[in-house]
Amino acid sequence: MLPLSAPRPCDLAQAVAALRKGAVVGLPTDTVYGLGADPFSAEAVASLFALKGRPAVKPIPILTASVEHAARLGVIEGAALEAARAYWPGALTVVVPRVPGLPEWVGDPEGDSVGIRVPDHPAALALLTASGPLAVTSANRSGEVPAVDAAGARAMFGARVAAYLPGPGGGLAPSTVVDFTGPAPRVVRSGPVVWGGP
Repeated sequence: MLPLSAPRPCDLAQAVAALRKGAVVGLPTDTVYGLGADPFSAEAVASLFALKGRPAVKPIPILTASVEHAARLGVIEGAALEAARAYWPGALTVVVPRVPGLPEWVGDPEGDSVGIRVPDHPAALALLTASGPLAVTSANRSGEVPAVDAAGARAMFGARVAAYLPGPGGGLAPSTVVDFTGPAPRVVRSGPVVWGGP
């Protein structure tokens, strides 16, 4: 596997500019290569669902650059905060209650929760630091195998994705997802982080 590195400033600037226009961009993460959009733009999130061919009732997780940034989106306290501090940056998505005032399309459209994670990839973290939080999903059409790098994503989506940060994903399986909205944490999806509590 190629070494994981931060993006060139010109590539980063192109991706940030595209996101600010409401476009979808490609980015490597510590798991697979991903597609990202501004989570606060209903049109951008709708574009992400359309590219994926994914039902709008299936929530898209939010990636952010730090625990502090994540706390602006979800109520991260108690066991969820302990887990975030123990495993972030890394392949653990925590599902927590949304903060009041967050747009209804951010997180679970049928509930009051949001899945959040801080990825362990220099290119993803550089983009998240520059752009703010992103709604990010794997670069594939629903039901198909995800792309592992920018070339694979470009072959699938072409010019429908405005910019592609170069580089491979980290090669991990999709993140472990743990729901902290109930009386006890519940594993929703098993993944690279073997959950036994923080």
